[in-house]
Amino acid sequence: MTQKKAFSLGVTVGRFQTFHTGHEYMIDKAIQICDTVGVFVGSSQESGTEKNPFSYETRERLLKKLFGDRIAVYPLPDIGVGNNSSWGDYVLKNIRERFGRAPELLVSGKEARRVDWFDSARGVNVAELYLPKIIDISATKMREFFITDNFEEWKKYTNPKLWDEYESLRAEVLVSKDNHFTASL
Repeated sequence: MTQKKAFSLGVTVGRFQTFHTGHEYMIDKAIQICDTVGVFVGSSQESGTEKNPFSYETRERLLKKLFGDRIAVYPLPDIGVGNNSSWGDYVLKNIRERFGRAPELLVSGKEARRVDWFDSARGVNVAELYLPKIIDISATKMREFFITDNFEEWKKYTNPKLWDEYESLRAEVLVSKDNHFTASL
């Protein structure tokens, strides 16, 4: 019999452009303390741009390759409001549509822009777990490793299960690197 975890439903939201071990740490923590983990892939409508080179399908595939059925992955298209309580209302609406209820926990990196996501939500009590950075890396820097073809540096921040994805991911970044348009906020 599996022991019940501290939270029934936990969620995390991210663009994952590109996925690195900091993201992995965040999702692993959610899995450790939540019975069910929903991962919502932001800017899911956009791909082929410098900021968002990867399609939702690519990001979903990478997440599933690492976590399998321990997580549920869903698209979360942008709505053009930025990171505020309107965005939080939208996130909650999407979570409710997928799970039939509000989450008990939001797991994320500590960023000031997430602090007021759920401030306007009435009757919802979502605990928030902000995790410190465990590595000094960003998705922007990870994309730079693809552009400069620096596989060895990229590997330092990537789970070995994803190493065989390097060439195909690099190809997507190279095709997208000069497209500076973005509809994503």
